[in-house]
Amino acid sequence: MTDPSDNFIISLFSDSETKTEGFKLLLKKYKEKVYWHVRRIVVSHDDANDVVQNTFIKIWENLDSFHGDSKLYTWIYRIATNESINFINKKKSALFISIDELNENFLDNLKADTNFKGDEIERKLIKAINQLPPKQRLVFYLRYFSNMPYKDIADVLHTSENTLKSSYHQAMKKIKKFFSSTY
Repeated sequence: MTDPSDNFIISLFSDSETKTEGFKLLLKKYKEKVYWHVRRIVVSHDDANDVVQNTFIKIWENLDSFHGDSKLYTWIYRIATNESINFINKKKSALFISIDELNENFLDNLKADTNFKGDEIERKLIKAINQLPPKQRLVFYLRYFSNMPYKDIADVLHTSENTLKSSYHQAMKKIKKFFSSTY
């Protein structure tokens, strides 16, 4: 089975005899997507791995309470987003630095990261994105990189689609302005 349905995964997970098999299928289906979603938020490969691990622990602990009010991947992205935000907030408060300094540290880490295969333009894009306010940054990541529909982003971030469209539009304007001022 190459791409099991979410319903199939949930049904396996809800049976104590097949719970582990269901979770392994969930991991196989979503781990890479969740990793890249988290990586775009926390930037560092090692930090992303830690956040992804915490995300899947939360999923393991709470999948029994998933009632299908949203899509499974939306629910997973919400957990991953919250874990990423919590990680950044803990790191920020542990270091007692501003978000701007934290973003600069992320950029320095990105430049030194041997797992990052991007070129200079990608680094500049990440720098531009990291200068966005946190909510605009999340909306941009979910829409631009994950190609997530606004309806699903609204489920993840608990906000209206119109607000998200406005945030995305503002983010795009700021990124374009950043690039026009650096070239």
